[in-house]
Amino acid sequence: MPVPDFLEKVLTARVYDVAIESPLDAMPLISKRLNNQVLLKREDLQQVFSFKLRGAFNKVFQVVRKNPDIKGVIAASAGNHAQGVALAASKLKIQAIIVMPKTTPAIKVNAVRSHGARVVLHGENFDEAYQHSRELAEQEKLQFIHPYDDIDVMAGQGTIAHEIIRQYPDDIEAIFVPVGGGGLLGGIAGFLKTVKPSIKVIGVEPEDAACLAAAMKARRRVTLKEVGIFADGVAVRQIGQLTYKMIRDRVDEVITVSTDQICAAIKDTYDDTRSICEPAGSISLAGLKKYVAEHGIEGKTLIAINSGANMNFDRLRHVSERAEIGEQREALLAVEIPEQPGSFKQFCQLIGKRQITEFNYRYSDSTRARVFAGIQLTDGFAEKDRIIETLVQKNYVVEDMTDNEVAKLHTRYMVGGCPGKGVDNELLYRFQFPEKPGALLQFLSRVGKRWNISLFHYRNHGADYGRILMGIQVDKKDLKVFRQFLRELDFPYWEETDNSAYQLFLR
Repeated sequence: MPVPDFLEKVLTARVYDVAIESPLDAMPLISKRLNNQVLLKREDLQQVFSFKLRGAFNKVFQVVRKNPDIKGVIAASAGNHAQGVALAASKLKIQAIIVMPKTTPAIKVNAVRSHGARVVLHGENFDEAYQHSRELAEQEKLQFIHPYDDIDVMAGQGTIAHEIIRQYPDDIEAIFVPVGGGGLLGGIAGFLKTVKPSIKVIGVEPEDAACLAAAMKARRRVTLKEVGIFADGVAVRQIGQLTYKMIRDRVDEVITVSTDQICAAIKDTYDDTRSICEPAGSISLAGLKKYVAEHGIEGKTLIAINSGANMNFDRLRHVSERAEIGEQREALLAVEIPEQPGSFKQFCQLIGKRQITEFNYRYSDSTRARVFAGIQLTDGFAEKDRIIETLVQKNYVVEDMTDNEVAKLHTRYMVGGCPGKGVDNELLYRFQFPEKPGALLQFLSRVGKRWNISLFHYRNHGADYGRILMGIQVDKKDLKVFRQFLRELDFPYWEETDNSAYQLFLR
């Protein structure tokens, strides 16, 4: 759409019936650390704890204004958009139906129902829920409200940018924006590049759900084969059609960040504001930190948007585990030491007075033993490199496990599980299972009919998916059939048979 038309839509967007003008808070601790002024736009303080109600209310309001006799609205969502649409419909006194996957946690279902919406649980994933919502929209003559790929939704989100330049009229170097389907980024970029084009607009995505980065590289929208689910609020396989048109020529850069960097940003936000944001809410701050490190900028004003705070409490244990690594304050090392008197003491002396965050020991054979150690760092990964160099100089065999996903998710909790003799033809796989009744049992039943499960480790991180590490014994003659079986699964998997964490501690 022409830029002047979109500018008018933002300036006339109807959002403050339900939204507040969220504060732009200073972050003194991280500002000092980064030597820049860092400000945080607090969309987590909206009444549904997310920016989503802005676009949802503006869209529903425009629909009702154009068609006062409308029967109602419908949306498909398992998250923040669902609450936004439900609240908007309640405020405007019309019917709302929200279709959610059957796997949606009860806390999210109850939150939507609390706003008076009718919840329909359908399907095992978002795609199935979305398709059903489209069918219901046709059957019941309801207006479908898209979570991001809509001009009125983008205009509602664009009011955040309008607030920022009123709240901070001085020079702003850059604004960092979370990217899922692109509604928030499209709204902010569409407004700012018309009003204050000097402000850099930078999109931030998880490394494992970077649909915009892929589209910008290909110069067209692409569909990711799979996406990571840790930052579920931005776990989208394809950028929106309308949002991409708005974004592609107006965004200055797209940054991707790791799960560990996201966790570190959640901790940074807590340290400065004593608030806890969801992973998607902290992703912009993670991108800001990465941008400063890569570009070496100082003395500038940088703004991150905390897009939401709908965090399951159970997920905090996973966040706390990974935050130290994301902030380069912990190293994970696998060290082989001689199985002889004094070697264990010598190893500890080489580590020095550094705090040991984790220590796992496993007898290997009569000549050697293996140690899995977590070591607290005070000088980032440069210190880790110095520790490794010191150990190697003393003839220790060392492998850095700090960036090994299997080690971080599973092995550190399993050290000591070497099987000995009798476990042949073992393949190791990592799976993401939907947290729904019967999913795991059904899979195990299918595997167990033909292949033996020789290793199993499951961890729940309070998310909609559980993470599983599994050893499966497969004869060479069955490999083709087994791999065809895996390809027919409807959830992600990765082979980890050659992973060093497995070879050193579990094989």
